[in-house]
Amino acid sequence: MSAKRYQGPAFLSFGFRPFFLLAALSAAILVPIWLFLFAHGGDIASGIGPLRWHIHEMLFGFLAAVITGFLLTAIPNWTGRLPISGMPLLMLALAWLLGRIAMVAPVMPGTAATVDSIFLLAVAGLVSREVIAGRNWRNAPVCLIISLLAVSNIAFHIETLGLFSGDYAVRAALALIVMLNALIGGRIVPSFTTNWLIKSGKAARPVPFNQFDKILLLATAATLVLWVVGPQSMVAGMFLVMVAVGHLVRLARWKGWATVSSAIVLVLHAAYLWMPVGFALLGLDTLLPNAGITPSAGMHALTAGLMGLMPLAVMSRATLGHTGRDLAAGVFGAGMYLAVFLAAVLRVAASLIPDAYSMLLSAAGLLWALGFLMFIFKYGKMLTAPRV
Repeated sequence: MSAKRYQGPAFLSFGFRPFFLLAALSAAILVPIWLFLFAHGGDIASGIGPLRWHIHEMLFGFLAAVITGFLLTAIPNWTGRLPISGMPLLMLALAWLLGRIAMVAPVMPGTAATVDSIFLLAVAGLVSREVIAGRNWRNAPVCLIISLLAVSNIAFHIETLGLFSGDYAVRAALALIVMLNALIGGRIVPSFTTNWLIKSGKAARPVPFNQFDKILLLATAATLVLWVVGPQSMVAGMFLVMVAVGHLVRLARWKGWATVSSAIVLVLHAAYLWMPVGFALLGLDTLLPNAGITPSAGMHALTAGLMGLMPLAVMSRATLGHTGRDLAAGVFGAGMYLAVFLAAVLRVAASLIPDAYSMLLSAAGLLWALGFLMFIFKYGKMLTAPRV
């Protein structure tokens, strides 16, 4: 569709190209910088504390780039409209880059907040425009989630400026991204699994989306709202454990065990597994206060686990498919997935084993950076070169 109309550089022909590369670069660079600041101290020139900067850049920098690349590539398929490409895509990528610069530059906090907020507001506007123009009402919830994510980013800056207290913005952003994974992951994981099982001649099939999934998604949304408002409440804890069980059942219904010979399919199931693990850890932290489970363990199961491995799985698959290559990870790709999966395991373990915290944190950060550097090494040229 776009190949017939767009005549510019391949790098700006589709949203996944610049944004997947920017996301991988930021993931590979930002975490080592955070590890250095954690170990040796130091401040960010913009005045934001190192920990707040780390949280912001992973949620509203790295993950925002992944989500944008995915949506700008998927929406043309959803709506039948031409993709955002060329100069509009370049301007959007520059807006993301300016936001990253503003968050570390020696500028007034209000200036950094304003510049950084532009990107997600623009993405929310573009996504909503395309979905409405294509009358693709099925994906209206995606528009709502992206719009609320833009609001959460603004709220984060308001909290950072001291105009409002609490960490509601961080929890809200996490909840929105988890919900996006539950919605879209619930489509692509069973769909790609089914395609591979059919192609491989295997009899197993994922259970189709049905009433169980609808009820679970509604319960997940309600649980996340409870967690955002009162993360330490017993009610939120009980609901978190219940939806954790629900998502484990949902994952089992997708028959991931039958895809063990295909790393590029199996990794989708491994990534989704971190969602119930994160929910369970967050819930048990509240229900069993003396068990030694910290909120950080559940948070990093969702961030380093779900939001680290799922983007890597989606970015590698989409890059291969949209550049005309076979959907196979190979040994190198499997190693890339394993590095990020182990990084998540070690990061969660660091929150559960205080005596080994620094060692586990460093090892997790290095494995995380390695995984995304491997992505850049293997997929960087594919993202910048014309389709095969």
